[in-house]
Amino acid sequence: MMHEIHWSAQAGFPILSALQLLPLLGMATLLGWRESRAVPLLGTGFALLELLLALLLLNFFDPTQEAMQLAERMPLFGPLAYHAAVDGVSVIFILLTALLCLLVVIYGQVRELTPHALFMPLVLAVESALMGMFTSVDLLWFTLLSAMELGLVGFLIARWSTSPESELAQARYYQFMGTGLLLLLTGVIMLGWNYADANAGRWSFDLFELQQTKVAPNFPSVIFFLLFYGLAVRIPLFPLHGWLPVVAEHGTVAAAPVFLIGLKIGIYAMLRFLLPLMPETVLQWQPFIVAFAVAGVFYAALLAMLQVNLRRLLAFAVVSHTSVLLIGMFSLNLAAFESSVMLSVNFGLAITTLLFMLGFVYRRTHTLLMARLGGLFDHIPLIGIAFLIGGLAIVGMPGTPGFNAVHLTLEAAIHRFGALVTIAAALGNVAAAGFLLWAFQRSFLAPQDETQAALKVEPTSPVEKLIAGVMILVMLSAGFYSEPWLGLIENSLEGLNTLYGAGAH
Repeated sequence: MMHEIHWSAQAGFPILSALQLLPLLGMATLLGWRESRAVPLLGTGFALLELLLALLLLNFFDPTQEAMQLAERMPLFGPLAYHAAVDGVSVIFILLTALLCLLVVIYGQVRELTPHALFMPLVLAVESALMGMFTSVDLLWFTLLSAMELGLVGFLIARWSTSPESELAQARYYQFMGTGLLLLLTGVIMLGWNYADANAGRWSFDLFELQQTKVAPNFPSVIFFLLFYGLAVRIPLFPLHGWLPVVAEHGTVAAAPVFLIGLKIGIYAMLRFLLPLMPETVLQWQPFIVAFAVAGVFYAALLAMLQVNLRRLLAFAVVSHTSVLLIGMFSLNLAAFESSVMLSVNFGLAITTLLFMLGFVYRRTHTLLMARLGGLFDHIPLIGIAFLIGGLAIVGMPGTPGFNAVHLTLEAAIHRFGALVTIAAALGNVAAAGFLLWAFQRSFLAPQDETQAALKVEPTSPVEKLIAGVMILVMLSAGFYSEPWLGLIENSLEGLNTLYGAGAH
C-alpha cells in the first residue's frame, strides 16, 4: 500500500486546500463585484494566482518519492472525511488544469462570452471542483465533485451555446453524463459497502483503506464495469461517445469542450482508483477493453473523414485518439502508464489549441462548415499555424509532447499484445494525421470562392495572438523538453507497475 507524507513535512501551509479554495474566493469576489468593469481583470488575476499556486506545488513536490505527498486530512461526517494528497500524476494534471482555466478566462473575453460577471465565476467554480478531483484520494469525494463539475459545465453549455439546437446538446449531455455518474456512484457505494461488511460496519471510501479489503466473490466484475463504464462515458470511449458529436456541434465552441475533453478526468480516475483497486478484474477484462479500443480507432477515424463541420470532425478525432490512449494504458506496464499520462497532457494542450483556434475562426465567419471556409491563412496566419501545430501534436510529430507519448504507447502495446494491436494503433495515428491535415488544408489553404472572397476577415487581435502564442510555446517546449515531465511521474507510477508486473505472470 502506498504511504503518504503530510503537508507540514514539506510546505508551510495546506497548499492542496488552498488550490481548491482560491478559485471559490475568486468566484465570490467576482459575484460581489459583478457590476464592476474590473470583472475581466479580476477574473484573470485569480486564474493567474491559481496557476502560480500550482507552480508552487510543483516546487514543493519531490519527484524522487513514490509516496503520496502533502497529505491533508479532516474528519467531517462519517465516511465523508476529507483526505487529499498528490503524486506526480496529480501534479501534472493540476498544472494543466490551472493553465487551461487561465486561458479559458482570457478566451471568454476575446469571444465576448458576456456577461463576464457570470462566465468568469462559473469557470472559477469549475476549476475549484477540478482541483478537488485531482487532489482527492477519497472515491466518494471524487464522485461528488465530479457531479458538481459536470453540472456547472452543463450550465455553461446551456448559457453560451452557439446553435439554435442547443437544447438537443443539453439533452444528450445530461443523458450520458447522468447515466455515467449513476453507474460510477453505484460502483463507489458497492465498494464502500464491501469495506463496511469486512470492517464491522464502518464505511470508508478512502483509496488506502479500500486497497486493504478484497472485494467479495461474485462482485468484482460488477463493480469493475460500473466504475469503468461510469468513467468511460467521460473519456469518451467507443461506443459510449454518442454525446460528444452533438455537444461539439451545438454546444459552446471551446469553453465547455476544454473541460470535457481537454482534461482527461476519466483517464486520471482510472489510474488513480480503478487500476489500483481491482487489478485481478482489470487483467480478466483487459483483452475485451483493448478490442473495443481498436474498433474505436478506425470507426471514429472513418467518421471523421466524412464530416463537413470542423466541430464534428474534432469530436470524432477525440474518440479515435482516446482509443489509442486506452490501448496504451491497458497494456499495463510502466511504459503504458507513462504513455497514458503523457498522451492525456499532450491531448489536453493540443485539443485546447484546436478548440480556441476554431473559436477565433467562428468569431469571424460565424460558421465552421469547411465548404464555407478557405483562404483563412492569408488573413489570420498565426491562428492557422497554431491550428496546424495542435493537429501535429495530436498525431505525435517530433517536437511536440505527443512524440514521446505515442512512442511509449506503441512500445507498451507491442510488449503486451504483439504486432497486430500495435499496428492498429499506429494506423489509427496515421489516419488522424490524414483527416486533421485535410481539415487544415481545406479551411486555411484552399482557395476561396467569389462569395467568400468578398467577406472581410478581421485580423488577429493582440489577445488572440497571446493565446495562440502561449499554446504554441507550451506545446513546443513540452515537446523538446519532455524528460522533466517524465521524471515527474515515473516514480509515482512504480506502484502500479509492480502491481501489474506481478499480476501478469
